[in-house]
Amino acid sequence: MKDMMDKAIAAACLCLMAAQAASAKITLPDIFSDNMVLQQQAEARLWGWSEPGMEVSVATSWNGKTYHTTSDGGGKWTLSVATPAASYEPQTVTVADNDGTVTLSNVLIGEVWFCSGQSNMEMPLAGFDNCPIEGANEAIATAARWKGVRMATVEKNGQLKPVDRCRGKWQTCNPETAPRFSATAFFFATMLNRALDVPVGIINCSWGGTMVEGWLPRDTVAKYPDIDLERDIRKEEPHPWWHYLSPTLMYNGMLHPLAGYTIKGFLWYQGESNVGKHATYAQRLNTMVSLWRKEFGQGCLPFYFVEIAPYGTCEGNASAFLREAQHRAQRLVENSAMTSTNDLVEPYEAGNIHPKDKRSVGSRLAYLALAKTYGMKGVEADCPEYEKMEVRGDTVLLSFTHADNGFSRMGGFVGFEVAGADRVFHAAEAALHGKNQIRVTCPEVKQPVAVRYAFHDYSPGNVKNLRGLPLVPFRTDDWSE
Repeated sequence: MKDMMDKAIAAACLCLMAAQAASAKITLPDIFSDNMVLQQQAEARLWGWSEPGMEVSVATSWNGKTYHTTSDGGGKWTLSVATPAASYEPQTVTVADNDGTVTLSNVLIGEVWFCSGQSNMEMPLAGFDNCPIEGANEAIATAARWKGVRMATVEKNGQLKPVDRCRGKWQTCNPETAPRFSATAFFFATMLNRALDVPVGIINCSWGGTMVEGWLPRDTVAKYPDIDLERDIRKEEPHPWWHYLSPTLMYNGMLHPLAGYTIKGFLWYQGESNVGKHATYAQRLNTMVSLWRKEFGQGCLPFYFVEIAPYGTCEGNASAFLREAQHRAQRLVENSAMTSTNDLVEPYEAGNIHPKDKRSVGSRLAYLALAKTYGMKGVEADCPEYEKMEVRGDTVLLSFTHADNGFSRMGGFVGFEVAGADRVFHAAEAALHGKNQIRVTCPEVKQPVAVRYAFHDYSPGNVKNLRGLPLVPFRTDDWSE
């Protein structure tokens, strides 16, 4: 009997030791996986977990070097590896400690962009229910030709406190994987890949319906008087998507675990859920960007974002004020730029918050990156913007920036309104004046005071410069409504 008990105890000890050894085996976050893209010509940061005080080595195939570090008291380790110029040649990264080895295969060196926001960034090539992506089937069918395009889609993970891990491994581009890729990010990546001829990696970290406050930490949001951090929306609105209306959760569960991954810049497509809160939006977006840059630790990374599309009624203007706040944010956020989308909707999409044309959105973001980040000469990226007005009798002459060579049409401009001292706006006639001014008149307004363009919830515009970039919606007044 004693012999049997001794054997049982010995077996139990062996099992315990095996379990401990298994738990001690080195682990990596999902974002470090097969098929990943590392930022070229950088000190690319890697991290993971092991036993506390364990020596960890990282070997990189492109230079034959092995880097060493030691895990801290909590078992976490971090180090940086030098990456070469971009290449389509597959590489390996081997991470090891005394208890195990993990080898990452089919790694590419290229350009990495972090994409975030709400549903228009999340929206996959496959589309949403009753919301298609224009050209999706062709894009999916030919996806395998993009050998250098990879995407890691971060799983939705709302958390009340910051966590260290989230799910989302890198995937190559093919007809099986592409339907789940963010459409906007996909078209950005393919444009960048064609223009630069280097691999492009996208980290898609987005969640439909989220407010900007959802991507900020608790200590920041706690300072906002209009945000109640004690409110539990799950009890008020039992909905599987309850997280999207809550502050801090996306920062805690999705952004924080990825902070530090070496990237080239940020892309942002969000704002619809902050409609009605335009007074605070620009400053809070600026706060978010500053915090993200600090946590990623790579200086003043470029931040390019998308103006929300026309949606809703032709009478309301809450969305117009949010677009105005987005435009204002460009002036607050250093090294940033916004692209407009007011021309990318069809009349039947007034009630669809997810317009089908994501190819143009992705391309316009790529133009910003190519011109401003990569210094590509000849590429126009800035949308025309209102500069000044001149009143001549019953006529208003408008001048604009980023339209030095004029506009793509000479007349038939839509979306302009004029008001007099009574502050009542009337639809106006608009036409080209000279090379790059627009003349606006309205029979009902003999003494014009203010002009607005595409300044309603749903008010698509058709004014574009010679490169097809749309005039940003604007108003010349500062009236509250």
